[in-house]
Amino acid sequence: MLTVNIAAAEAVAERSAPYLAPIEFSEQVITPAMDRVGAAWEAGTVALSQVYMAGRICEDLVDARLPLGAPERKTRPRIAVAALEDYHGLGKRIVMSVLRAAGYDPLDYGEGVPADDAVAWAVRDDLDALLLSALMLRSALRVERVVAGLREAGSRIKVIVGGAPFRMDRDLWQVVGADAMGAIASDALGLVRGVGEWSA
Repeated sequence: MLTVNIAAAEAVAERSAPYLAPIEFSEQVITPAMDRVGAAWEAGTVALSQVYMAGRICEDLVDARLPLGAPERKTRPRIAVAALEDYHGLGKRIVMSVLRAAGYDPLDYGEGVPADDAVAWAVRDDLDALLLSALMLRSALRVERVVAGLREAGSRIKVIVGGAPFRMDRDLWQVVGADAMGAIASDALGLVRGVGEWSA
């Protein structure tokens, strides 16, 4: 994947087809591969562009075997991803690819999403978790408004954050009241898996 060798990735998928159902392929092959790619990025041995391309390749492999909307897709927890008040999309797109490649079917709320809209949409869609990406500190601080808005609405939706401000200040996610923070895109998988286990 890191060399963008799509043919080789397809060959691996084809060899696993007789042995693994599509969701098993996602869980047993794709998810561990993306975990390794994420760890390599965290260690500084791969570029962000490689992480993005690996995510897209994995997403395409899974989508070919487990189309979006397929009943075998993981429908719980119900999650959405948004770039909060920032008009950047790379981090959000990588997280979406990682989640889709793992068999989840997240909603994409887009980029530049105002805090109040994020609250209204999350409540409307009855989410279990809202994943927010922020590039600028100003946007990261607006997470506090999202958390407050959800609590005012009586919602127990979990708020998971990521992005540069949260990597630079590892305590910021707690300051703004988020439930968890992912340092790298593949962290989203473990955090989403744990949503149902978190106490209310």
